[in-house]
Amino acid sequence: MSTKPFPPAVPPAISPPAHPARLTAVLDAPLSRWLWLVKWLLAFPHYVVLFFLWVAFVGTNVVAFFAILLTGRYPQPLFDFGTGVLRWSWRVGYYAYGTLGTDRYPPFTLADVPDYPAHWDLAHPQKGFLLGDVQATWVTGGPIGLLTLCARVALAATGLYPRGLFDLVVGLNRWVLRVATCAALLTDVYPPFRLDQGGGEPEAAP
Repeated sequence: MSTKPFPPAVPPAISPPAHPARLTAVLDAPLSRWLWLVKWLLAFPHYVVLFFLWVAFVGTNVVAFFAILLTGRYPQPLFDFGTGVLRWSWRVGYYAYGTLGTDRYPPFTLADVPDYPAHWDLAHPQKGFLLGDVQATWVTGGPIGLLTLCARVALAATGLYPRGLFDLVVGLNRWVLRVATCAALLTDVYPPFRLDQGGGEPEAAP
């Protein structure tokens, strides 16, 4: 009796490790074709508040730097403030020219808002760390700005935000926030050199 060899086993797909900084977003529909023309004006109060919040964030980051040196931990109140500033910035960017993924006006709060379509959170590190040689730039004037310009053209012409373009823009924002989180000493996990696109975070491999 002849026997046939078993086909080689296919190794299971390995998911990338989950990053402690988690950015998620839901593309709202329908989006206005023309609201993006005045979002710079509508979001102006947020820009004013965020200016002062970022000034305070730089100051608290200096305090946290010395606290880490002395105690080995990032003080929880300063950590919560820093993550809140980044969360607020992400929501405003998602509404305005960082993504243009929603027409819902962002709330004025450092806390997470469960029913808002853009979320960002970060787990508090379990140990102390010291990493200050990484710099991040919110590249709204670079690739992200160019891609959201394409989104504006698509919205004006068709009333639709191309899904592939949305996934790419969110992925770029996710990468920028991961780098910013590391540079601000909020985590000791080095940002991976990969672009996790789409509104959902990749889950860790089992």
